[in-house]
Amino acid sequence: MNSVSVEILDYYDEEVVRRIMEKYGYGDKEALGLFLESQTYGMLVNPAMEMWQFGPEGIFNIWESERITGSPKNSAYLRMV
Repeated sequence: MNSVSVEILDYYDEEVVRRIMEKYGYGDKEALGLFLESQTYGMLVNPAMEMWQFGPEGIFNIWESERITGSPKNSAYLRMV
C-alpha cells in the first residue's frame, strides 16, 4: 500500500476528533487542528506503520499520551509493539 486511503483517514479524523471534543471540551475545528498537527496523525498517515489497526480508541490513546507526555511512543499501544 502506497498511502492510507482517504476513507480510513476520514473515519479516524471523525472518531478521534469526537473523542477529543468530548473529553477536553474543544470545538470541532480546534480539536481537528490538534489532531492533524500531532505526531500521532503523522504516524497514522504513514502506510508503513499500519496504525489504523489500533482502532479509533487506540489512536486516541496514542494521541492523548503524546499530549500528556510529549511523545506518542509513551502510549501502552506502542510500548507493546
